[in-house]
Amino acid sequence: MIDKLTTNAIELLKNLIATQSFSQEEEETALLIEAWFNSENIPFERSQNNIIAYNKHFDKSKPTILLNSHHDTVKPNSAYTKDPFHPHVEDGKLYGLGSNDAGGCLVSLIATFTYFYQQENLAYNLVIVTSAEEENSGLNGLNSTLSQLPEIEFAIVGEPTLMNLAIAEKGLVVFDGIIHGTPSHAAHPNNDNSIYKTIEVLEWFRDFKFEKKSKALGEIKMTVTQINAGNQHNVVPADTQIVIDVRVNDKYSNQEVYDIISKNAPCEVKPRSLRLNSSHIDENHKVVQEGIAMGRETYGSPTLSDQAALSCQSLKLGPGDSTRSHSADEYIFVNEIEEGIKIYIELLKRVIA
Repeated sequence: MIDKLTTNAIELLKNLIATQSFSQEEEETALLIEAWFNSENIPFERSQNNIIAYNKHFDKSKPTILLNSHHDTVKPNSAYTKDPFHPHVEDGKLYGLGSNDAGGCLVSLIATFTYFYQQENLAYNLVIVTSAEEENSGLNGLNSTLSQLPEIEFAIVGEPTLMNLAIAEKGLVVFDGIIHGTPSHAAHPNNDNSIYKTIEVLEWFRDFKFEKKSKALGEIKMTVTQINAGNQHNVVPADTQIVIDVRVNDKYSNQEVYDIISKNAPCEVKPRSLRLNSSHIDENHKVVQEGIAMGRETYGSPTLSDQAALSCQSLKLGPGDSTRSHSADEYIFVNEIEEGIKIYIELLKRVIA
């Protein structure tokens, strides 16, 4: 059964690659996923471009595991030398946009869910959500389905991790900073030049350290990524604007980070959003310990995923390599998908069967 599911999963991935599915444009790939479930006689629900399915013998008295990955992609960058929508295999690599991020994970989790769908007497229920709008952290992605789902005990989020266990993931807050000054003609003295005052602000963001360090994710990282001020050579601007990218470890909520920065930073700051929090799962959790027993390594992930939408404990795990994501001529090894399905199934067997 696993061999057949794997063959079909790879074929599904090829079809997904060949179908454009930029964030907020996932209608056609949602139909391909529906077709899989229809072919396996698995009932499903569609919520916008998110597809939701439950195991056949779902029991409300049992805890529930969420399986999740996304079927949207970024747009191909200009460095592509291959057709991003032409799935083809060369030297064991399946090329195409979204093959690695996160198509291989997605089809592997779909195959895994299908494997367990009809099994009785499982210790946990399973629900799978194949989600939209992950790449742009959109409002109509996984987060929009959570109110429809039962309480989730823990989640496995499919992202390329080389099938190692990402037991924590950094959150993200983007701040807009404003340094106020006094506007004037450039020819006159001005001791309140907002651009000069920015030097002190930049040094503060460079040097400030948050007290709590995470075992898995290390320190919070703050990076000033944009500066903008002025539009005439002979006018000192009233304000200088900066943008600060803050990657939050699992020791702080985004609200706590905002409170600390707004209290201490030598400029005005406004967060664009506080909803993309860090994620983690207890290292002693059964699913983690079983993964370690299978020879998988644990680590903390610096990249953001749909884990940010979840309030439950969650684990990021999937075939493929995160360093290939969003790269030109994206690919995943076919044997990574084969291995991924086997590891997903074996790991869940140890936890729920």
